[in-house]
Order: sequence, then C-alpha cells, then structure tokens
Amino acid sequence: MGRVYTLKELVEQRAEWKAFGLSVVFTNGVFDIVHRGHVEYLNASKKLGDILVVGMNSDASVKRIKGPLRPIVPEADRAYIVSQLACIDAVCLFEEDTPITIISAVVPDVLVKGADWNINAIVGKDVVEAAGGTVQTIEFIPDRSTTNIIDIIKERFT
Repeated sequence: MGRVYTLKELVEQRAEWKAFGLSVVFTNGVFDIVHRGHVEYLNASKKLGDILVVGMNSDASVKRIKGPLRPIVPEADRAYIVSQLACIDAVCLFEEDTPITIISAVVPDVLVKGADWNINAIVGKDVVEAAGGTVQTIEFIPDRSTTNIIDIIKERFT
C-alpha cells in the first residue's frame, strides 16, 4: 500500500521508479467520502501501469471547487484513507484548483480521468503526450458518487 508524499518526495520517488523501468499512472480527485465508484475507478486505473499515483485536492482547493460545505472529511484523513487502498502506490496533496503542478513535475506515463471528462479538456494532457505518454478515460459506475451519498444522508435526516 502507498503513502502520502510531498511533491518533492514524489518527484524523487518518480526518478527511482523510472530508473527501474516502471510505468506511472496518474489520476486525481477530491475523494471526500470514499465509495465503491472510487475504488472501482482506482482499481481500473492501476491496471494501466505499474505504479498508481493519486493527486488529491487540499481542503482549500475543495472549498473553492465544491463550495464552503466541502470537504466533509479533512485532507489528512482523505489522503491516509486513499493511500491505504491496495491499488495505490502514492498520494500527493495539491493546493491549486487543478493538478497541473504535480503532472508537470512527475510527468506520468499514463494520465487517467473518468469518462465524464472530455479527453481534450483533461488538465495535463499536453504535458503527458509531449513526453510520449497517453491519456485515457475510465467509465464510472452509475449512481455512485459522493454527492449521491450526501443527498441520501440529507434526505434521511431532514
């Protein structure tokens, strides 16, 4: 199972992985309330290479993107939980609204997002492809999202 890295540590680790000829897959997200959809998506991502790195939005980033009531789970807890999934090799938090800084520093071999993203709009696509890597999308399981879970909780307790 993985661990949580600073960007500096992740860049150093990436050099080691590269020296061993290991391919690095990168994806990113909030992972606020981890659910089956997340786990299936992350497992499918891992199958695309040797190492799976997850860029995770910091609490401040989540608030800017999702609104003032999110995240539900603090960043340190989210990072720890995701890093302990068997398919995860590394997690790195980022403060920006997008993971472009991590992608540019790590330059993964494969960049992955959910199929709800237009492949041409995926942040970092240009960086990865310029280095000879690929960008792929993975289908989501319908009706499996953090927003759905929050809505169910609100419905049941209001």
